[in-house]
Amino acid sequence: MADFCLVSRRNLSDSEHQLFRYHFLLGADWTLCTRKLGMNRGNFFHAVYRIEQKLGRVFRELQPYPLFPLDDYFNGPSRFIARGAAKSKCLEIPLRPAHLEFPQLAGRAA
Repeated sequence: MADFCLVSRRNLSDSEHQLFRYHFLLGADWTLCTRKLGMNRGNFFHAVYRIEQKLGRVFRELQPYPLFPLDDYFNGPSRFIARGAAKSKCLEIPLRPAHLEFPQLAGRAA
């Protein structure tokens, strides 16, 4: 995580980094960010898209090892349980949980 934060700090301006910190690191939604930073909704989302584009390029082109894709960087290989096993013996881990069904209320048709 330190690499992610340091690279982001190094490549963003002060105002971009402040927005990045509030929205991406602290998880504030757009209403809180716009109020705290004194910007309107349109400018907020345009700034978020610029930050995503700028950092996406930086993370991909970082030398000697890129940080992109972030999931592989932080979690390691997650597609297969055993990398060294033969392909026929390799079990795949689902990329998302199975679909959950909501219970039906009594007396209502589906």
